[in-house]
Amino acid sequence: MEHINLVETFSEFKEFKNIDRETMMRILEDVFKHMLAKRYGSADNFDIIVNIDKGDLEIWRNRKIVDDNAVEDENTQIALSDAIKIEPDFEVGEDLSEEIHLEEFGRREILSIRQNLISKIQEYEKDNIFKKYKEKIGEIVTGEVYQVWKKEILVLDDESIELLLPKSEQIPSDFYRKGDTIRAVVSKVEMKNSNPVIILSRTSPVFLERLFEAEVPEVYDGLISIRNIVRVPGERAKIAVESYDDRIDPVGACVGMKGSRIHGIVRELKNENIDVINFTTNPSLYIQRALSPAKVSSIVIDDDNKKADVYMKPDQVSLAIGKGGFNIKLAGKLTGYEIDVYRDTDVDNEDVDLQEFSDEIDQWIIDELKAIGCDTAKSVLNLNIEELVKRTDLEEETVNEVIRILKAEFE
Repeated sequence: MEHINLVETFSEFKEFKNIDRETMMRILEDVFKHMLAKRYGSADNFDIIVNIDKGDLEIWRNRKIVDDNAVEDENTQIALSDAIKIEPDFEVGEDLSEEIHLEEFGRREILSIRQNLISKIQEYEKDNIFKKYKEKIGEIVTGEVYQVWKKEILVLDDESIELLLPKSEQIPSDFYRKGDTIRAVVSKVEMKNSNPVIILSRTSPVFLERLFEAEVPEVYDGLISIRNIVRVPGERAKIAVESYDDRIDPVGACVGMKGSRIHGIVRELKNENIDVINFTTNPSLYIQRALSPAKVSSIVIDDDNKKADVYMKPDQVSLAIGKGGFNIKLAGKLTGYEIDVYRDTDVDNEDVDLQEFSDEIDQWIIDELKAIGCDTAKSVLNLNIEELVKRTDLEEETVNEVIRILKAEFE
C-alpha cells in the first residue's frame, strides 16, 4: 500500500506541477539516493530506475562477491555464501545486482521520502518561478485579478503564478474587480522567506516605454530611440524621442495617423496626457519643446546651476505650468533643468485674461469674479474692494490678495 501511495504522489506532482520528465527523474533520484545513503552509508553503488508514465520505480544495489572472511563493507561487498543463495553459479570477483523493494522500508521512512519529495519539488518550483520572472524584469505581463486588498492586488498569470500589484504601483484611477484582466510591467523580483515575490508596476516609466514598443513598430525595431520618459501616473507624461534616420519623423510615428497609435496607450493609462517631443542636445530648444503646448518668448539659461528662466506672454503662462503644475514639473525632470516661468514684460500694458492666473488664484475665486462679468485682470482692478466684496461671496481678505496678484502683473 505504501508503494502505491508513493507512486500516486509522483503522478500527482507530474500532473499538477508541470515538471518535465528529466527534472522529475533527477528529483526522484536525489530523494532516494539521500534516503539510501542515510540507510546504507553510501548510495554510489545503487541504480535507480524511474518510469514516470507508468509510475514504476526500481532500486538495484550492486555489490562485489568476495570470500566469506573478506567482507569489509557490507554495502558494497557480499560474501560468496550469501551470493550463492541468490544464484548458485556465482563466483568470487563477480558483480551481483539485487533489487531493493520499497516494502522493505518502514512506514516512517516512506513518509520521510514523501515529505522530502514534496519539499524538493516545491523548492524546484519556487526556484524556477524566481529565475523565470527575474529574466522578465522590465517586460509587460498580462494576468487575471484574483484578489483585491486594500494595499495590493493579487494577480495570477496563465500558469497560476502569483504576482503582486501594490497600491503604490497602481495608477490613481485604476479600479479592478476579481476576474478582470490586468497589464503591468514586472518591476522587482525577490525571495522572501524562501518564497519568490514578484512585484508589478503600472506607474513605472518602463511600463510606458514597453507600451510604445508594442504600439509603435519603429520603436520596437530600434529605428526610433526613446531618450527619456517622465510621468505623473494618470495625469501627464512626457517622452523624448529621436531617430537617426532623417526619413522618419519620430513624433509623428509615435502619435500615428490622427493619434491612432497613441490612443491605445492613453486608454491603457486611464487617459493620461502624453506629450511626445523631439529630443535635442540644445538645452534652450529642448526646454521650449518640453514646455509644450505653451509658446516661449525667450529663455535665459544658467548651465552651471542647471537653471532656466523662461519668459512668455501672459496667456501662455498657465499652459506652461499646466493643471496642478504637472507640465512645468515634468518639463524640469525631462530636461534636467530647474525651470522658472515669468510673464514677458514687453506686454505688461496689455490686459490679461483672468484664467491665466489659475496658477496663483484658486479656480472657484476666478469663477466668482467671472460671474459678475470680470473676465480680465483690468476689469477686476477697475472695481474697488468694497464693490467686489459686495457683488461676490468673497471675503475682503481674499479680494485684497487677488488685487495684489493682479497688480503685480502690471508693475
